Amino acid sequence: MTAQAAHHAEDGRAQTVQEAAAYLRISRGLAFAAVKDGSVPCVRIGRRILIPRRQLEALLDGTAPPAS
Repeated sequence: MTAQAAHHAEDGRAQTVQEAAAYLRISRGLAFAAVKDGSVPCVRIGRRILIPRRQLEALLDGTAPPAS
């Protein structure tokens, strides 16, 4: 991830799957698989997939509602 992308990820309300993967220290493929199976909450806008930062942090804190 570039320095500019890292700065954007810290300030933004949502992250791309690649930014979230770097934040979680997992592979990009694993992050996409987690989005696909619903383990990681996401918002789709056209072809773009964004992961809300608050929901990602809630998932890590264990305060996120269970995946449906």
